[in-house]
Amino acid sequence: MHPMLKTSLVSLALFSFTTHAATISVNNNVNVAPLTHQQVYDGIKSNLEDHLFELPPRVQGHYGIRQYRMTGDDKYANAALVDLYAVTDSQAFYACQLDIPGFIDSEAKKAISILGKGPRAKARKKALKPFPEFLFYTDVLLRFSSRINEFGLTGPCNDKLIKTLKQANLEAGLTDKAMIKSWAAQLINYVYWAKQLGVGDYLASYKQAFIDVYPNEKDNKLTKKQFRNKLYGMTHFIFAASEYYQHEVDAKEFAWILTYFENNIDRILKDATDDIIAEVGISFHLAGKSDNEVVSLTQAHIVKAFDPQEQFILSPMGNPDMVMGEHRNVLAMMLLDWPKQLHQGPYFHKIDATKKYLPKLVDIKDLDVKD
Repeated sequence: MHPMLKTSLVSLALFSFTTHAATISVNNNVNVAPLTHQQVYDGIKSNLEDHLFELPPRVQGHYGIRQYRMTGDDKYANAALVDLYAVTDSQAFYACQLDIPGFIDSEAKKAISILGKGPRAKARKKALKPFPEFLFYTDVLLRFSSRINEFGLTGPCNDKLIKTLKQANLEAGLTDKAMIKSWAAQLINYVYWAKQLGVGDYLASYKQAFIDVYPNEKDNKLTKKQFRNKLYGMTHFIFAASEYYQHEVDAKEFAWILTYFENNIDRILKDATDDIIAEVGISFHLAGKSDNEVVSLTQAHIVKAFDPQEQFILSPMGNPDMVMGEHRNVLAMMLLDWPKQLHQGPYFHKIDATKKYLPKLVDIKDLDVKD
């Protein structure tokens, strides 16, 4: 073959290969189909469930409880049972020592000391100074006992715990302006847990205090951090009222929140975190308004936030850590694949896979629930 012809053929081959590769590259960039809701849901689900038993009991339980309430599938009951053992052990420690002199004071100080040292922790510690025992009554006693109660059970030393909580007037701490600005969502949880256990009804006073702290007409003065705190508090009014995805809520009762989300969805999508954006969409699901435009807008945002390589929605700093990210990602799953029916419980004593394995320190309480 003539040398010039050979050179020409090689050049042509290289040009063809380069052009073809470039075409593939361009097509990959331009013609890749957007991920569907189902693909994102399946990716997160597979990733979390592949690593579920590497996660702490608290995180396993959080995932199992929510997936049970979404699907009613008994296979999630055992993950939720891990949580029951953890909270039962905690209630046994705290509730059964309530009558020991100095115990509440000592444990209240410990509860505050473990809040951390960051800016948010410092703000919370400052807000708690007038209410030194508040966190113990709420984030310890109320948290553990309400969880056990949700499962249709009562925990150890329950009578002693209930008596203590009835004697603790939580209204001052719940309605304090600095407290609301520091953790609005947690406070509304405490309000509903107290009502659930019959130890105090603070709902009306907390709602008014929340509205007074965050009047809509002063939204333009809110920093991004405080805007997020307001949103987080609002979503948790609805979440807590649903007993955390066990049943729908009355849309009329929460119209003041749903209307606010509709009117402010542009700012929400711009300034809120992925967790909060998912919660805003789920709020409409819980109110029976899954066809609202806010749902589709939040779903589109969550799909874009999904990282196909990590099969996860990363933290705002790009961290794929599952312990920190499970909350964000299970919310995304719920938003993208909301069920036609929610499921109460799990009531472990009624499920074949778990009824033989209840902690010895819990009792079954009377339930008025349809099987």
